[in-house]
Amino acid sequence: MSKRNYQVSNRLIHRTLCLSLGAVLLASPLSVSAAEISSKVVSENKVTITSSISVNGFKGSALAVGENHFLTLKEIENKWGGIDPDYKPDQAITAVKEVLPQKEYESLFPYRLGSPEWYKAAKGKEYYKEDQVDYFSYDNLIAAVTEVSNIKLKISTRKGSTSAQEIQRLDKEARIETLISRSSDFNSSDNLKKEIDTVIVDFGTFLKEGFKKDRKRELAAFLANLAHETGGGWATAPGGELKWGLFWNENIAGRTGVNKDAFVDPATSELYPGVKDKRYYGRGPIMMSWNFNYGLFSSIIYGDKNVLLSKPEIISADGKVGFMTAILFWMTPQAPKPSAHDVIINKWKPAKEDIAKGLSQPGFGITIMVLNGLETNLGETEGSSVKRRAGHYRDITSRMGVDITGEKIDTLGMKPF
Repeated sequence: MSKRNYQVSNRLIHRTLCLSLGAVLLASPLSVSAAEISSKVVSENKVTITSSISVNGFKGSALAVGENHFLTLKEIENKWGGIDPDYKPDQAITAVKEVLPQKEYESLFPYRLGSPEWYKAAKGKEYYKEDQVDYFSYDNLIAAVTEVSNIKLKISTRKGSTSAQEIQRLDKEARIETLISRSSDFNSSDNLKKEIDTVIVDFGTFLKEGFKKDRKRELAAFLANLAHETGGGWATAPGGELKWGLFWNENIAGRTGVNKDAFVDPATSELYPGVKDKRYYGRGPIMMSWNFNYGLFSSIIYGDKNVLLSKPEIISADGKVGFMTAILFWMTPQAPKPSAHDVIINKWKPAKEDIAKGLSQPGFGITIMVLNGLETNLGETEGSSVKRRAGHYRDITSRMGVDITGEKIDTLGMKPF
């Protein structure tokens, strides 16, 4: 993957790495994968709060980075658009179980990392671990959905200066607001004269918006894309290639040392400094990589960027945290790209420029374009990465009893956002 000069604010979940058993990844460990993003976080479908002007110009948060503040319910309403009771954490378990019961989930992924079948397949291999837990367990999925449901994210950007940005986190239950990131130029004398565009993302809407069919399609699309990213199967694999989704949770080249890169980006090392002897290669269901992603996601999950920067291995050790990083990625729009969540539940409406690029039929195919813009104009043909993604999607929706007839699930005719 080529090195690009992304601005700090535009790096959310960029450059993550796909896993496969093929030699291509081992030979080219920096291939772009599902998380190659190139724009700031905005969405016309999210709550937008305009900034107010004072004698000192347009001010952002009064908090210092890392500082917490308890909010009254009125303050939450004014600053965060309130807390919708439909999106609270206590409904997360019901949301998952309604669309995919545990027994069906486990039958979809019998070779998932740490399962009994995984132990049989991995026995004697170099990656075998006697104490490997069921990383992609159903319980970890539910726990991740529950925890992210308690988080709202606010991204404030200076108009005309996409690098000038600050990000805040709201813990709904604790009613604690935390400023987790602010670019050094956000409150410069010039930027104070610029208005602030503010977007709020409620992660509690995962699997909880749209018709029940849409909620099932969302989980199917989410798991299908993750199953491809972490797939360990091959054409003649026992039980079929699709049974081997969720087999890996670390980039092979990074884990084995074939690629010894620390994955620390100099342009973001001041904001998210890499720790000595720590490497930020792809880990987790979405194969999150690079220091800026570890630092930012650590801030969103823990309210502290140093947790995952100091211990990046947490992501591959704790399945709940791994699933959380994937859900946060899935839910976060990055203009000109919508979030995959908004696409799959038909909340996103294509603009003229999207339609001109063939991005006019909301569905699984466009979620692929959101996750990996390099998989353009691909059908379900042999050797196509879209074939396995689509195969997982067909398999999962079929088991859920969801009819996807007429839905465009490949990327033929599509160009990147």
